[in-house]
Amino acid sequence: MSVAHHVVVLAANGSIGNLVNGLAPDWGPFGALGNTARTLVQAIMAAVVLALLGRAALGAFHIKVGEGQHDVAQVSKGKKEVGGALIGAFVVASLGTIFTIVYGMGI
Repeated sequence: MSVAHHVVVLAANGSIGNLVNGLAPDWGPFGALGNTARTLVQAIMAAVVLALLGRAALGAFHIKVGEGQHDVAQVSKGKKEVGGALIGAFVVASLGTIFTIVYGMGI
């Protein structure tokens, strides 16, 4: 079963929320937010992660084109884009955990 097929099955079952729980913070400081504010935070986090993953795909394209043209600068640019985008996506996806730890230390 491919990943895309698995996502479609989860969406059809209405349980895709389990797939994106990391982007749906409802604990710690986020627990005090209203439903509208929490949904807004979730939407912003999901949009940023999608944009960063798109940036990583663009970086992979630059690597592929650079290798095809034997352009070391293009390959280096692509590697930097992929690395930066994936680190950014990791940080955004783990913001809920980071905020919860900092919030818990403050209490």
